[in-house]
This record gives sequence, C-alpha cells and structure tokens, in this order.
Amino acid sequence: GVEMQLDNGGQELTVTLRPLPKFTQLLQNYPNPFNPETWIPYQLSESASVVVSIYDSQGILVRRLELGDQPAGHYQMRDRAAYWDGRNAEGETVASGLYLYQIEAGNYQQIRKMVSLK
Repeated sequence: GVEMQLDNGGQELTVTLRPLPKFTQLLQNYPNPFNPETWIPYQLSESASVVVSIYDSQGILVRRLELGDQPAGHYQMRDRAAYWDGRNAEGETVASGLYLYQIEAGNYQQIRKMVSLK
C-alpha cells in the first residue's frame, strides 16, 4: 500500500511504500480480553481465500467468518482486520471464557487464543 503524509505547511509530500509481508501470519486479536466485539488482524504474503474460524475451549466451532479472496497485504487496522461481534452462528452473544481462532489462507493455518470477559 501507499501511505501519504502532508506536513503542516502542506508544502512537502512524503510517500511511504509499505512492502508486502514476507510471510502470511495470524496476529493477536484486539482488544483482548474483549467484550463484546474484537478485531482479528492478519497479513498475507500472497493472495488467498481467507476463512477465520472461532472455537470455544472445547474445540466446538462457534462462528465461521468467510472473508473471501483477499489480495496480499496487511490486514491489521480496524477497517481491514477480520471483525467478530462476539456472537455465535445463531446470533447469540457468547459466554465469557477462552476461545480459539484459526485462520486458513491458502495452505496456511494458524491458531491463537483470545478471552471474552463480561
């Protein structure tokens, strides 16, 4: 991506090129612990079809977020990261406790932990 910044006088334009990530990675959700919603950041070294699955502490699937085909890049800011409203597939708010979230992007998989606190 390209980031541009104008200084106070508006005379100088700084352009920063952010290189694409060298590897695909699942990052820690924020806020963590969360209530009631959280963002799940990740980065892709190449374009991939992305699915984020959320499991309870027993390993039972709570919610599946189909993010579709995503180009390589950084998905860390709130407007780009995967968003979970803290609800299960039936629309009910999940209980407090430990949850696992997994990303599948192409043949890459990774799991991390997060905590819901009411």
